[in-house]
Amino acid sequence: MKRFIILITTLVLMCTLVSCGRSTSNPATEPSQPTTQEPGTTSGDTTIQPKEDDELMNKILSLKIGNTEVDVNWLDNDSVTALKKLAKDGLTIEMHMYGGFEQVGSLGTSITSADTRITTSPGDIVLYSSNQIVIFYDSNTWAYTKLGHINLSKSELTDLLGDEDVTITIALK
Repeated sequence: MKRFIILITTLVLMCTLVSCGRSTSNPATEPSQPTTQEPGTTSGDTTIQPKEDDELMNKILSLKIGNTEVDVNWLDNDSVTALKKLAKDGLTIEMHMYGGFEQVGSLGTSITSADTRITTSPGDIVLYSSNQIVIFYDSNTWAYTKLGHINLSKSELTDLLGDEDVTITIALK
């Protein structure tokens, strides 16, 4: 019985050692390793052609409230990136007064969001429920994804947003 166990163990050990040895196959018959190529390049050409998304991301969002273009500091987050994609051909949103401190308008689709409970300040632009843009001319506390901030005073914002429903236009430039 001991001899049988030693014989089996020796065979298993030999098979293991043989399978761990170097391959002696011909490299010409082996499948070639895949090569990687930078996106936007063509084989044999050193010219890099930018992708449409890269072009979009290098552009800046602009915001008009009615006919007034306002200066906005946009954040660098996934929601703003998604907003840029929506705004590539211009995005017009009908806004409606709500609560005496904000204007709210539907995007018509949902985009990426990362809602956290924040207290807004006048000029904040946020995403609500992944599908609505909110612009504040006063403050509020709720769960939003912050998109940016309009660089105007509270009184200037109230003049632009506080009297009636407005139309905003978001575009790339």
